[in-house]
Amino acid sequence: MEQFNALMNQPNFFIAVMIWSFLWKGLALWKSANKRHLLWFVIMLVVNTLGLLEIAYFFFLNRWDIDGGRILKLLENRVKKNNNHGKGSNRI
Repeated sequence: MEQFNALMNQPNFFIAVMIWSFLWKGLALWKSANKRHLLWFVIMLVVNTLGLLEIAYFFFLNRWDIDGGRILKLLENRVKKNNNHGKGSNRI
């Protein structure tokens, strides 16, 4: 237990973990954005698993779109609706 505590108190350990996590999170978020997997993107952005979920998504889970793109389509339709509704008006 003392060895674990000593490891946790090392700044280099935290720097390595941060770089590891940042690298995998960036790669997985990039891939989910390119595939337009909004739910995966939000889940990986919010949940921190030290790269484990991101690695699983990058290699395996990216094959499944959890919601079939329904939430993204809903958001796109709302944005289009709001843009069309505001056309022609002189609101500031």
